[in-house]
Amino acid sequence: MSSSPVGLHRVLAPSGVLPQAAEKLDARPEIWPDEVRIAVERLNLDAASYRQLAEAHDGDGTAIRRAVLDIVETRGKMQNPVTGSGGMLVGVVDEAGPDSPLGVKPGDRVATLVSLTLTPLRITDGLKDWDGRSEQVPAQGHAILFARSIVAKLPDDLKPELSLAVMDVCGAPALTARVVKSYVDKGIKPVVSVIGGAGKSGSLSLAAARRAGAARTIGIVPFQAEHDRLTEAGLADVVALADARDPVALAAAVGEPADITVVCVDVPGCEHGAVLSTAAGGTVIFFSMATSFSAAALGAEGLAADVTMLVGNGYVPGHAEYAMELLRSEPGVRGLFESRLAED
Repeated sequence: MSSSPVGLHRVLAPSGVLPQAAEKLDARPEIWPDEVRIAVERLNLDAASYRQLAEAHDGDGTAIRRAVLDIVETRGKMQNPVTGSGGMLVGVVDEAGPDSPLGVKPGDRVATLVSLTLTPLRITDGLKDWDGRSEQVPAQGHAILFARSIVAKLPDDLKPELSLAVMDVCGAPALTARVVKSYVDKGIKPVVSVIGGAGKSGSLSLAAARRAGAARTIGIVPFQAEHDRLTEAGLADVVALADARDPVALAAAVGEPADITVVCVDVPGCEHGAVLSTAAGGTVIFFSMATSFSAAALGAEGLAADVTMLVGNGYVPGHAEYAMELLRSEPGVRGLFESRLAED
């Protein structure tokens, strides 16, 4: 069997599906000529996945660690069976096949920009250095990248943990900027509301919206501490408190419906509020892996809402470089990221 650029040769079960949809992947360390093997240093679990694991195990770090190990051992990849999401990782290139088009070489420190849900992964240290209480997971093991995978070399001027946190969500600001610019190009300076504005993807999206030409930015947060943090960061023209799972409360917090709503929260049940608080003819961008897309579609229909709904798939050309540039140039963004890392 020859290798496939999208990794079909690594699918063990069921046959005929892509690696992301597979129940089990072949995570053996030997690589095909167009693959790359990464020596893993740190995983970054998807926020929705980590929240689900933490809630399922009542915050017991030992139980959470065991659950992650069981998933990786059983599936040959990190894909939460409840949320379906994974995350991404950083590590050092261990071996690059002669036919790999990824442009990396042994010794390069890199971040994978494809999901752990489709990345063959083996953990060898039992996650002994992780207490199970944060999304970032110190780990030893290896991961395999395919010819169609996406990878970025880590910058020398930033700590790997900070780079990992940014690259984990770098698709959000790039797509937000693209959508805002599409309005500006038509002569409309849109109002942009970001639900979960104090989080990683939310703070970057607010900065991107403002830079792309938004007339006004609104950051929605659920707690007073996050309200204070986002206000201090100065990334939003308006910061409002609301539970995004309460559609009426969310719409009231936004006020006049926004032209563009960006959903960056890691809890389910925010679809109807996002639609209700978006203007007729507007756009809703869903970045959260906790989103129910059937709830979003049926909710929009039930509200007779004429809105365009986009799924943020995590990839926009140049997204990693753009997110890193925002981090370097926007003190408010960097401050929010560093404070969250310090808490972790």
